[in-house]
Amino acid sequence: MRLSELKGIGEKTEKLFAKLGIQTSEELLRFYPVSYREYPACIGAGTVRTGERCAVYVTIRKRPALRRTGRLDIVTAEGQDETGIIRLIWFNSPYIVSRLHAGMRYIFCGRAEVRGTSVYLEMPEIFTPAEYEEKTASLSPVYALTKGLRNKTVTKAVQEALRHLKPEEDVLPQGSRRILGLMDETDAIRQIHMPKDMEELAEARKRIVFDEFFWFILAVRTVRMGQTDTMSAFPMKRGWEAERSVEKLPYRLTNAQTAAWQQIENDLCSGRAMNRLLMGDVGSGKTILAFLAMQLASANGYQSVLMAPTEVLASQHFDNLKNLVDGGVFPDLHPVLLTGQVRGKAREKILQEIETGKADCVIGTHALIQPSVRYHKLALAVTDEQHRFGVRQRKTFSENGQVHLMVMSATPIPRTLGIILYGDLDVTVLNEKPKNRLPIRNCVVDRSWRPNAWRFIEKQVAEGHQAYVVCPMIEESEGLSAENVLDYAKTLRASLPSLRIAVLHGRQRSEEKERIMRTFADGGTDVLVSTTVIEVGVDVPNATVMMIEDAERFGLAALHQLRGRVGRGDAQSYCIFMRGNDSREAEERLSVLETSNDGFAIAEKDFELRGPGDLLGVRQSGDMMFRLADVARDGNILRDAAEFVSSILLEDPELTDPEHAALRTKREAYLTQMEANLVL
Repeated sequence: MRLSELKGIGEKTEKLFAKLGIQTSEELLRFYPVSYREYPACIGAGTVRTGERCAVYVTIRKRPALRRTGRLDIVTAEGQDETGIIRLIWFNSPYIVSRLHAGMRYIFCGRAEVRGTSVYLEMPEIFTPAEYEEKTASLSPVYALTKGLRNKTVTKAVQEALRHLKPEEDVLPQGSRRILGLMDETDAIRQIHMPKDMEELAEARKRIVFDEFFWFILAVRTVRMGQTDTMSAFPMKRGWEAERSVEKLPYRLTNAQTAAWQQIENDLCSGRAMNRLLMGDVGSGKTILAFLAMQLASANGYQSVLMAPTEVLASQHFDNLKNLVDGGVFPDLHPVLLTGQVRGKAREKILQEIETGKADCVIGTHALIQPSVRYHKLALAVTDEQHRFGVRQRKTFSENGQVHLMVMSATPIPRTLGIILYGDLDVTVLNEKPKNRLPIRNCVVDRSWRPNAWRFIEKQVAEGHQAYVVCPMIEESEGLSAENVLDYAKTLRASLPSLRIAVLHGRQRSEEKERIMRTFADGGTDVLVSTTVIEVGVDVPNATVMMIEDAERFGLAALHQLRGRVGRGDAQSYCIFMRGNDSREAEERLSVLETSNDGFAIAEKDFELRGPGDLLGVRQSGDMMFRLADVARDGNILRDAAEFVSSILLEDPELTDPEHAALRTKREAYLTQMEANLVL
């Protein structure tokens, strides 16, 4: 059903939803809340603590005051009860003046902030006692919004969509759901949006997370079925080239890299098709192992490809390999770069070199798998950050014989969960970083330290370096007191006018994101204010500062990966984790990052500290088509889903049993969706 068919959705509102990628009621119901507001019990005005969201039941002392500063309307009022006085403040809400009456009692709920010597409730909501009692009876969903779209509008639209939601037969049998402790799918969709309490929310989230893992694992295992122990059409033999190249490198391989290379070399020379996942922290040295594998393929008369998720990263891989070729490390390789930006005669020349075999190492984006690209003897495919490409797309490499496959990922997840998630891929972990890398210096601070952080960034830029600032939101979202990229960049430009500041986020067009990232990589920007889209990005050795706002809203593994964007060069690098609240839990979690730079240990700790019960937080990443599921946080649910998939495929590998008809149909639809989204 199109959104315009829902009551209360006009043309203007429909266009606002379209900005969020929502055009149907089905898509709206899969647009899950990013947080939930609990309305706390009222406390005394004199007992309010700054930084906390609280509610007070007070009497308005006198008529609210309205003053104008530039384009800003500011309304202030004072409320009083037997414990003291609380000040109230609203911005650009002049109607408040006529809504509040002196001598009347109201309940105000908002975040307490210090302004000068006074404590204020900032932009508090206003309720009668009856209205507030209704609010405290349930959780209120908070959605990620776009400019012009209010949380109230989204909530009403969701309620209307839920009215039209028809119960469908659950593809998971009732008996299996009972054993797994899962609720009905339709009930879960209702409750994830409108839960009565945290317990109901947890049950709804558990079912949706289970489904996300279940369909992903089922699809991946279906596609990979039959690939294990497949004989390779491209047998290889060891040579002396790798040993020579390693000796000529300007650095020594770590012990972990040496061990990993032995596994890769054994795979390539075993006679069977390699199918290996190489997991390693950002900066652990995965790419040089890919180059060594590509060299071995070339020495045996074959071609290889290295696919990257973005044109900027593909160009960087090409430049790195070309420099090593020109520097004599890989003197016999002839690499070419093929992306969507390569056109005309240059493209024709590269395509001819690929078809004749002159180009033995081809680096690029998904342009590498277009029908116009014909390979001479393609034997090895390396993919960087594998969740950015489709399984079926990677299979196009092996239509003329089983090519060797190596997948590289910098996502630090516990190895046991990685083995589950990636099916029958052999898993190699690089858990050691090059000795010449200076460890990143970390600090966890609260918002009061922000001016110092900005001065520090300014100083680093003056010394010739660059910085990242990461915010959890793209733009201001009603109900979420989190920093957003657009407003933050404006404030930073006003505070540091001498710096060149750019903005990067997921709603920008791919070409624009590529241009912004390339400009930053080339040194044309001093500070990049971004969401987590930089989590998988290019190497910028000149960037020495990573500052993450509202750090408690991210998982530890995600924070560690963001931190890995700096520390790539010879200069000392720094990471500043800015806390948005002062809770003991947030402080305990973030302190892990102050004492450890080991991504895999941090991922394990993240799972231990947060656990499946930690429901809140802003999830920006859509990796692997997971909207709610988090591999580290939801490890137990991941294991249950994997075991359930195994039990089904053991009994009916092809899903030909009539009772699995609905399962088979939905799996095919899911596979199609995976391909459309270029997800692993």
